Amino acid sequence: MTLSRRTFLGSSIVGASALATGRRRPVWAQGAPAAVTSEAARPRLAHGVQSGDVTGDRAIIWSRADRPSRMIVDWATSERMLGAHRVVGPATLAENDFTARVDLGGLPTGQEIFYRVRFQALADERAFSAPVSGRLRTPPAARRTIRFCFSGDEAGQGWGINPEWGGMKMYEVMRKADPDFFIHSGDQIYADGPIKAEVRLDDGSLWKNVVTEAKAHVAQTLADFRGNFAYNLLDDNKRHFTAQVPVLVQWDDHETRNNWYPGQTLGDERYTERSASLLAAYARRAMFEYNPFRIDPVDPERIYRSFSYGPSLEVFMIDERSYRGPNTPNRQATLDAESAFLGAEQLRWLKRALLDSRATWKVIASDMPISIVVPDLNSDVPKGTYEAWANGDDGPPLGRELEIASLLGFIKNNGIKNVVWVTADVHYASATRYDPGHAKFTDFTPFWEFVAGPINAGTFGPGDIDKTFGPDVRYQSVPPGMKQNRPPTEGKQYYGMAAIDGATEVMTMSLHDITDAVLFKVVINPERG
Repeated sequence: MTLSRRTFLGSSIVGASALATGRRRPVWAQGAPAAVTSEAARPRLAHGVQSGDVTGDRAIIWSRADRPSRMIVDWATSERMLGAHRVVGPATLAENDFTARVDLGGLPTGQEIFYRVRFQALADERAFSAPVSGRLRTPPAARRTIRFCFSGDEAGQGWGINPEWGGMKMYEVMRKADPDFFIHSGDQIYADGPIKAEVRLDDGSLWKNVVTEAKAHVAQTLADFRGNFAYNLLDDNKRHFTAQVPVLVQWDDHETRNNWYPGQTLGDERYTERSASLLAAYARRAMFEYNPFRIDPVDPERIYRSFSYGPSLEVFMIDERSYRGPNTPNRQATLDAESAFLGAEQLRWLKRALLDSRATWKVIASDMPISIVVPDLNSDVPKGTYEAWANGDDGPPLGRELEIASLLGFIKNNGIKNVVWVTADVHYASATRYDPGHAKFTDFTPFWEFVAGPINAGTFGPGDIDKTFGPDVRYQSVPPGMKQNRPPTEGKQYYGMAAIDGATEVMTMSLHDITDAVLFKVVINPERG
């Protein structure tokens, strides 16, 4: 079911503060709030509502006000909000950039949940914002057909929100596809990519961006990073999408700065703050504040986590930024702190979580692809260094490839079946089948990797392919020798869609462009036993 057009009248701001689980009880007042003396006293929401990190009976609901106020969420299993329950959430204050979230609990499984968000001003408790509505689906307790989409890379390379072109069109395309949830594979913002008011295209026409102060320069303060996330939520398509489709979010490099790694000292002259670790701390906080992210109470900076979506699917969101070693030629012979990509602790967690999973399909949501070679071309790093897993030598695993080899060997040796990888990062779409029969490293079972993106950014590629793990590239969306950084107007924007049949558990994976044309499709039968 889709929400009616009326449901989305009005506007809202999306954000996230410290996790707060409100008190759940029946709505005590169905009528209008008390009259206020001035419209100016009412809180405003300008960037929408969001849901995310949905589990069997829980979901994070997120929004943002324009002043100190208290978040109130009503939810029900009918669009008319019959028998609604109310959760009184946290106060939103300047220290959290007026963002707030509520962790709804006790939700029925396998249901459409409708919710409505309002804010009550703290300075005048008679003053309430206009309500803004959304919906989500909770995971099923038994088998049913599940559909999810994935992509990444938005507002990059100077291609921001262009209302004359229709804004970030990909979000509307994905919304109409009506997925159960969306995996954002990273580069949700380009903190290192200022946006100008106009960009001249090759045909002489102008691309006209919405511009804000935060997007006029590289992000170096917490306010800058917050402004980058807030900028993307000015897009109508994204707000409508997040109000209807729950999101799972991870990060990549551009949430901070291109190709960064912990401990790096930047040589980029645009920056007065040169510590990548400090910039990343600002970026992480802003990302948590501006997304429906469930904060880990034990490790509040942790991004990697997993989500069970009924008996057919579990999603493993990994973090290839926080624990990596420096970008190097990536030829280390041993797995150590310098060659780390996931890091020892996260790699142990992922192995254990995959082993413990009872889901038929295990989807690993990765920041970066496995075999596409991504050199670090920043001017402030030595030449011949690499940003991703692959090192471009086609030989036995070395450097960061050692972690992949360790993981793939573990999956095979423990009989873990039906593992699929999804990712973004490289700004084109591809489908790759990995086969030990064609690999230098052979201790693994065959698997698929799918790449999609960008959502609204420049199109690049295709990248060179490292043959260490036997990649057979079945599809790539851009031709060799293509001129790089193609604008969204050329239509080379991509997303992926997975559909798991409720009866057979067969997975159909497809790659789509901005017109929703199916560019590639493959049917994958689950292995049993």
